[in-house]
Amino acid sequence: MAAAHMGVIGLAVMGQNLALNIQEQGFQVAVYNRTTARTEDFIQGPAAGSGIRACHSLEELVAALQRPRRILLMVQAGKAVDGVLEQLAPLLEPGDILIDGGNSHFRHTERRAATLQASDLLWVGCGISGGEEGARRGPSLMPGGAAEAWPALRPVFEAIAAKVDGQPCCRWIGPGGAGHFVKMVHNGIEYGDMQLIAEAYHLLRDVLQLNVAELGEVFARWNEGPLQSFLIEITARIMAVADDDGLPLIDKILDAAGTKGTGQWTVTAALELGVPLTLIAEAVQARMLSAHIDSRRTAAQHLVSVRPARVLDRRQVMAWVHDALYAAKIVSYAQGFQLLQEASRAYDWSLDLAGIARIWRGGCIIRSRFLDDLAAAYDSDPQLDSPLPTPFFAEALLQAEQGWRQAVRLGIDQHLPLPATGAALTFFDGYRCARLPANLIQAQRDYFGAHTYERVDRPRGRFFHSDWTAQAPRNTNPTGIPGHD
Repeated sequence: MAAAHMGVIGLAVMGQNLALNIQEQGFQVAVYNRTTARTEDFIQGPAAGSGIRACHSLEELVAALQRPRRILLMVQAGKAVDGVLEQLAPLLEPGDILIDGGNSHFRHTERRAATLQASDLLWVGCGISGGEEGARRGPSLMPGGAAEAWPALRPVFEAIAAKVDGQPCCRWIGPGGAGHFVKMVHNGIEYGDMQLIAEAYHLLRDVLQLNVAELGEVFARWNEGPLQSFLIEITARIMAVADDDGLPLIDKILDAAGTKGTGQWTVTAALELGVPLTLIAEAVQARMLSAHIDSRRTAAQHLVSVRPARVLDRRQVMAWVHDALYAAKIVSYAQGFQLLQEASRAYDWSLDLAGIARIWRGGCIIRSRFLDDLAAAYDSDPQLDSPLPTPFFAEALLQAEQGWRQAVRLGIDQHLPLPATGAALTFFDGYRCARLPANLIQAQRDYFGAHTYERVDRPRGRFFHSDWTAQAPRNTNPTGIPGHD
C-alpha cells in the first residue's frame, strides 16, 4: 500500500471534514483518533469508500506516512495539543512537519515551535476558518511558523482552500505564531460583526416591531448591497427556520451568547500593543453581560423607566440602521487591521495585510463585500496604520454618518443597548479629532505622580514636569458657585 500524503489526528467534525476534503483533492489521507470507536464510525460512515486509511495507534499513523511526514492535529486547543505532542514527537524524524489546526493561542504556538526545533521538527500553527462547511468544501487557511515547511504543505493547502477569482484563500502568513495571531484577530472581528448584526436586529425588532419573517426579508435585501457578507446571509436564513410547532426557532433560543476565548485574547493582545480595539472589546463584554441572565431579569423588574413615545417612519429607521451597521462594520475591520499592523511591527512578522484581506474573501466567517477594497487600500500603502482615511472608506463613512448617529440616538432614546455600534461611533469621532482632552489627563498625571508631559510648542520626545502646587493658588471655591465652598 502506497504511503499516505497527509495524516490527520482528531476526528471531530472539523477533522473529519478536512480529511475528506484533502482526500477528494487527490492526496491520500491516514487518520487517527484516540477513541477507536470514532475512527471506525468515520471510516464506515462519512469516509466509506473514500480510500482514507484508518490507523489505530500513533505508531501506525507515523508508519503510514511518506517522508517528510505531514501531520495535521485537529484536537482541542490547550493541554490536549501538548499531550499529543508528548506521545508523537519521539516517533518522528528531523524534517517532519506538524500542523496545529485548532484555535491555539499564538504564544503557545511559539513555545511549541521552540521546543520542537531542538529535535529538528517543523511546527506550523494554521488558522482555519469556515466552520464545518468550510472545512468540507473550502476553508480560509492561515498557516505560519517554520517557513521550511511551506513548500511541502502548499500543494495540499492551496488545493483544499476556498477559491475566489481562481485564487486560493490561503497564503503563508509569517514566522512564529503569526498564523494563529491572524486567525485570532479574524475571530475578534467576527465577534464585532456578530454583535453589530445583533444590535441591528434588536433595533428593528424592538422599535419597529418587525416580525421574524419581515426581519428575514430585510437582512436578505441588505445582503444584496454593500452589507453583503456571510454573516448577513445566514442571519436572513436563520429568520426563515421554524421550530417543530411552526413558530420561529430564533424566538426559542435563550439570550446568552457563548464564547471560546479568542475574542478575549484579541482584546488582551490589543491592550498589550496599545491598539484601541474598542468595538471588539465591547462585543466581548456584551457576550459576558448576556450570560448574567438572572441578574438582568431582576434588574428589568426594578430599574423600570418609561420610554418616550415616538412616531417613526419605518423606511427611514431601516435606512438609519442599515447605515449604522455598515459604518460600524467598517470600523470593526479597521480596528482589527490596525492591530495586525502593530503586531507585525512589534513581532517583526512583515505581515502582508492586503494578502490577508484577500484570503478572507472566501471560506471564512467574516467574508464581506468590501474586503477587495480593504486589500486595495493596503496595496497602495502596505504600512498604512488604518484604512479609514483612504478614499473608499472615508466616503463610505461620511455618507453613512448621519444615519449612524440617528440609529445610536434612537437606541439611547428607546433604552436599547448598542455597545458595539455606539463604541464604533465614539471611536470614529475620537479618531478624527485633531485635539483630544488628553492634555488634561497628562496634567493630572504630572500633578499627582510626576509622570511628565510633552508640549505642543516643543519637539516631540522632550518631556517636562511642573510643580503644580507651587504655581497654582489654592481656591477654596473653585466652581465659583455659592454654597460650593
